[in-house]
Amino acid sequence: MKYTNYCLVYIFTICFSGFVNAQTKEADQVYKPFVNQTGYNIGESKRFVCYGAKDGSPFKIVDNKTNQIVFEGRILNNQGWFTELNPITAGDEYVIEVEGHGKSVPFWIADHLMEKVSSKLAYDFFTDVRGYEDLDNYDMSKVYGGGPSRDGGAYGLEAVFEVLQYASNPALFDNWKSESGNKKMPDLISLILWHAEFAYKYVAYNGPTGYRHGTLGYEGQPRMNYDYWNTLDQLAAVCAAYHSFLKPYLSEEKYQKYRKVCLDNWEKYDRHKVVRYWTYSSKWVDSGFQEFNEMGNAFGQSVFSNLFMYLSEKNEKDGQTEKFLKYAQESAKDIITNWDFSNPRHMWWIRNAEHITPQALAWFLLVAPDKAPVGTKEKLVSWAIHMKQKTNNFWKYRMHSETEWAHPKTKELGGAPALGGSMFAVAYLLNDTELRNLGWAQVDFVFGVNPVGAHLSNKSDERVRNGGYWEGVEEGWPQGHPDGYGRLGPVRGTLDGTPLDSQFPIAKQVEKIIGENNGQVFGKNAYATEGWCISNRGWEATVTFCTLGSQQVKLFDANYRNEITQAKSGQTITVELKAALNQDWSKTDKGWVEIRNGKEALRKLEVVETGPNTGIFTAKYELPKYKSCKETEISYGYLGFEKRVIISYDIK
Repeated sequence: MKYTNYCLVYIFTICFSGFVNAQTKEADQVYKPFVNQTGYNIGESKRFVCYGAKDGSPFKIVDNKTNQIVFEGRILNNQGWFTELNPITAGDEYVIEVEGHGKSVPFWIADHLMEKVSSKLAYDFFTDVRGYEDLDNYDMSKVYGGGPSRDGGAYGLEAVFEVLQYASNPALFDNWKSESGNKKMPDLISLILWHAEFAYKYVAYNGPTGYRHGTLGYEGQPRMNYDYWNTLDQLAAVCAAYHSFLKPYLSEEKYQKYRKVCLDNWEKYDRHKVVRYWTYSSKWVDSGFQEFNEMGNAFGQSVFSNLFMYLSEKNEKDGQTEKFLKYAQESAKDIITNWDFSNPRHMWWIRNAEHITPQALAWFLLVAPDKAPVGTKEKLVSWAIHMKQKTNNFWKYRMHSETEWAHPKTKELGGAPALGGSMFAVAYLLNDTELRNLGWAQVDFVFGVNPVGAHLSNKSDERVRNGGYWEGVEEGWPQGHPDGYGRLGPVRGTLDGTPLDSQFPIAKQVEKIIGENNGQVFGKNAYATEGWCISNRGWEATVTFCTLGSQQVKLFDANYRNEITQAKSGQTITVELKAALNQDWSKTDKGWVEIRNGKEALRKLEVVETGPNTGIFTAKYELPKYKSCKETEISYGYLGFEKRVIISYDIK
């Protein structure tokens, strides 16, 4: 049923998660087990929360189809763990039963399950939320905030994180080519190019926009109407991607235009350094000039942008590589020296922008580890320790302080959904299993392991009908705001809200409101004014960086028995790819890797899943017999996400 009156408010009390009426004493309330409602990835951390269950209480996991018990354990600190449960089959549903607390909703356990249900939605959101599709008739003054995405300016950095998402798992996106109108181009590539054209068109725009919460520019200097400086950051990402994977889709002429506008304006737009005190906010939560702000320039943004330019310029005969590398190093040193974990203005207070700082520093070590400044890894080690301390609670939620779980009045959609991505990136570099497990706990929080017991996205009929909701989720966020500034009601993959401080450690009673948000009843209200483009950006980053610890390329002999690092010229080998490509549990999926023999151009080799739901993809490959070629490189992914194997062989 479509909403016929977005201003109409339906209020009623919902009793999911064992909620009872307001007259019932808290001691008498019983809460069922809260699980990741879609389910859990094979080989990754798995946990649930059952609030109020006594330590030592037994729990069992039951196959919903056969009614057989597949796992048993005991509760400790309101939590149950079942990481070692990794069933071979997929498609089976499981429930958790805790004595005296009832059953959880059903869930799956499968290969790369989170990526299966989230990867497309992560960028579908940005397809749907564009102010206009036609850039020739794009009216900035009619788009709230004057940006490519509704309810956001150019600080959204959409192209940056779309580029990173494609780079992390490129073969996956060949599955979706129907929406752009070009069946030879993945929809995600089409979206990247749309954002690139937007950035190029408005790279000097300083005209009128829709209403925004504040003005732009440094204190004491003329105010800017639009944050056009940030358009260069998006073009920089596209320039780097051109040399990695965009050449089949982006002309040399257009790429050079993008590159030139970056080179011509880089220093003028202060892209060469960390930018502080640039946004003057009129929002009650962060009014005035702030060192960093979710609207404007984030701490770490300049590391990303200068590294993108460095990677791009490395491919140009007259490339200015040293300049951009120096800028990236100086920006990273700024983070290493000044990033203060005890300063909330560097952390949770900047909400949607917080994830950029650790991810940018980690990405430096991914793309140019030998060029990163001294202290880069050590700073990330310190951040990891800080995060472990702050998440030392049964929700594994990053607490604000000793007295406050979360903000009492405002959503943190840019914090909780994005934190997993930061943890995944840093855990990969530090080989830190504990931190990776914490990253999965943040994902679980998004999918229902939270005090409200709901996915952070409202499960509206409209989203379900248009394929815009996560498979397997029963309870969506209890509030939705369909027709706010962002008009996100029908937008696929929208996140809507997170628990407020008063709802920790558990939400005893929640009102379900569809329409105008009742933003003052903080005790009952699950609070969803509406999502925001840069809130979803953080979730896209989590979906992107989670692949770092689970994808790999290996080489075996022709019989697929022994892993090899050397071979003979002309020998047949088996290429194995493990990646988040498993989209259909009933059939074998396909993917590809790239092969380079010596100085030859890259070519793609198709790999096929070894069986339904194995998540392992293989292909036979005959090594060349060229007299001048001594090694073959086989890789998957780009821009720091590469999984690469080089095999050397004797020439006959």
